[in-house]
Parts: sequence; C-alpha cells; structure tokens
Amino acid sequence: MRTYRLTVAAVLAATLTAGCSGGSQEQATPATAESSAPAGPVALTYWTWVPNMDKIVAVWNQAHPDIQVTVSKQAGGDDAAAKFLTAAKAGNPPDLVQAEYQMLPSFVAADAVADIKAETAQAKSEFGEGIWGLVTLGTDAVYAVPQDSGPMMLYYRQDLFEKYGIKVPTTWDEYAEAARAVHKRDPKVYLGAFSSKDPGWFAGLSQQAGAQWWGISGESWKVAISDAATQKVAGFWGGLVKEGVIDGRPFFTPEWNKALNDGKLLTWPSAVWGPGVLSSNAPKATGKWAIAPLPQWNPGENYSGFWGGSSTAVAEKSPNKAAAVRFATWLNTDPQALDLLIKEGSVYPASTKGGGLLTTAPDYFANQPDFWQRAAEIGAGARGFTFGPNVGVAYNAYKDAFDTALQDGSDFAGAVTRMQDATVADMRKSGFTLVQ
Repeated sequence: MRTYRLTVAAVLAATLTAGCSGGSQEQATPATAESSAPAGPVALTYWTWVPNMDKIVAVWNQAHPDIQVTVSKQAGGDDAAAKFLTAAKAGNPPDLVQAEYQMLPSFVAADAVADIKAETAQAKSEFGEGIWGLVTLGTDAVYAVPQDSGPMMLYYRQDLFEKYGIKVPTTWDEYAEAARAVHKRDPKVYLGAFSSKDPGWFAGLSQQAGAQWWGISGESWKVAISDAATQKVAGFWGGLVKEGVIDGRPFFTPEWNKALNDGKLLTWPSAVWGPGVLSSNAPKATGKWAIAPLPQWNPGENYSGFWGGSSTAVAEKSPNKAAAVRFATWLNTDPQALDLLIKEGSVYPASTKGGGLLTTAPDYFANQPDFWQRAAEIGAGARGFTFGPNVGVAYNAYKDAFDTALQDGSDFAGAVTRMQDATVADMRKSGFTLVQ
C-alpha cells in the first residue's frame, strides 16, 4: 500500500482548501520506535467533534496513568479533514483523529494515517463485516477503528399509514405502489421525497442495492458509480418523481420540515440518527413515527446501507502509535467506553456490543420501546462500501446533475452518468491509474 499512497498523493491539491495550504512543506523526522519513547506517561492528543469527549477521556486517563489523552475539540466536516491533512503535511498532526469514513482515502493518500492492522486484529471481531470494510478501503490494511455508524432504515408515520390503509412496504415495488395510493387519496400528501442535495443519502441507498462506486485493483482504482445497482436506484426514484407521486423537495429545508410536521410526508428513508432530526423538525408528530427495515429490492432480503459515521484513526507521524491504538480500541470496544459514548456523546456505536447498551428508546419514539433493538437488527444487514479519494468531487457532481434533472425533467440515469464522468475525469487529472 506504500506505492498506492504515493500514487494517489496528487489528489491532495484538490482536497485541501486554499485557506489551509499555508503549512510548512518540510517533512517531519520519521517517528522512533515505541521502545525509545521518553520515560514517564505517554501524552496523546485526540482531535474530535463528539460532544463531551473530555468527560469520556477523563475515565480513560484515571484508569491509565501511563497513557494520558488530551482532547482538542474540532468543528467536524470538511474543514476538520482539511485541517488534519495540513497538520500531517506540516509534520505536527495529533496522535489520533476522528475521521469520517468517506475521508479516510484522502488521509491514506497523504500518508497521514497509520496501517494498524496488527494492533487491531482482535478488535475486528467487535464489528460487523460491512462497517469494518469502511476502514480497510477494500485492501488488506486497516486505517482506523470504527466509532459510530449510520445504518439506514425506513422512518414512517404509523398513524397516517393506518389512516390511508397502507401497509409498511417490504419491497421497493410495494413502496412505489404505496406512493401512488397515498398521493391519489390526497394530492397534497406524498409518501416520501427525493433529495438532490444529499449525496450521502443516495450513496447509502445505492450501497443497499449492492453498488461499489470505487474499488482498488493492485495499484489502480476502478470507478463504477454508473453501475447497474446505482442505475436501478436512480431509475426507481426518477420514475416516481416523473409520475409526480414523490416530492422533490430537498431534505432539511424549511419546506421539507413543514411537510414532515404537518403530516404531508409519510416516510423518510434515513439513518439511525434520524430521531434527533425528527424531534427538532417535526415536534407535532412526537410518538407517531416508527421504524422498519428499508424496503428490499428482492423479497426476503435484509440489506441496508450507511449514511454517515466516523472512525478513530492514528496519525502516521505519531511517535506513540501503539499507545494511540490502545486508546482507540478501548474507546470503541470497551463496554464502559461505549456506554459513555452513548450517554455523554450521543453516539450510536459501531461496535456490535453498542446496540445492547441502548435500552431506552428516544423520547420521540416512546411508542416504539424496542427502537434500538430494531435498529441493531437492521444495521446488521448494512453492506460494505469502498469510498474513493475524491468523494467531494463525486458528491458535488451529484448535486449538480440531479438538480438539473429535477429542473428540466431529464432522466436520472443521465445524472448518474454525469457523476461517473466527472469523478473519472478528476481522478485522471490528478494522476491516478484507472482500470475498467
């Protein structure tokens, strides 16, 4: 993978923002072996945006006087990723960093995070196959320990399903039929909406269908955004939009929020973090929503995808990698730490043990006391996925292409092709070797 890292390093010019490019160009001296570390407690710095992480770390510090961790609160998102890449390039990164799954390829490309496969061999069994795949990039290396995940499920208005006499759809064909039936009953009501502003949502639905947008073959990349699975998802939603039975309002807009709150939108295929959004944006519907597995493409299947989530990575230039991995493993697998992540950080742990610690349903879902148990069952079927080194380019292409498709009524298949073409062109421009 060393050759791979050097090959893809050119993408960093596109990844780093202009405001974060002023760091030193000098490379730090390679870290010395763990055995040559200075005497006394090992001091680690951890960049994260999880709320109250300092309280969680305090528990670790009290129990591990030999390894002391200091939390540096970050804003999260693309800015946090760019800041870490700049620090790594300048030779002064934190020892540990919270890394969104889609950003890991850029970190690997910069030689900014360490391969911690040997140190995490036992931790692997704590996670499902799909979530573990997000930290391996489809290779034999391991670049982080999964922290939280966003398995997708179907949120639906239980009371309005009863009112309109529709059953919870178990297949996407049934979902389409329900969309037609509801909108026929009341033209102001839609079963759901398609969002041209949320590529992560579309990526998760494509994962459920079996899509693999990026892949690694030796020292080369493969881009398959316009694969059959993704085209199937795009065609499904595009067809419903053209029929006029699915709304085209983007998520998280005032109009979308109002439709949720007023009972004009009956479902939201979303991730496990959905309760927080619904409780804030649709307070009038408290106790009226429920969750079910995503509708399946084939009867009897039980697949889901991911929308969101992050991991804990160790900086390649950390002089204390072994100690950093110990902390990252504890944070994301130890029952006490998982309990703290839930209670203090409002995190849905990626560990398979985490779901068992969630026993009280969110207040918004008091009508579904088994909310977390159901979420864990659904999440177990989330499919793996490999993100590429230019996710930002692909996601921006999604917004542009699907905005245009919604505006001019063009075919959604063409929008997917535009995503593919833009992503491939950017990777070639950055010097990547691509295979068909």
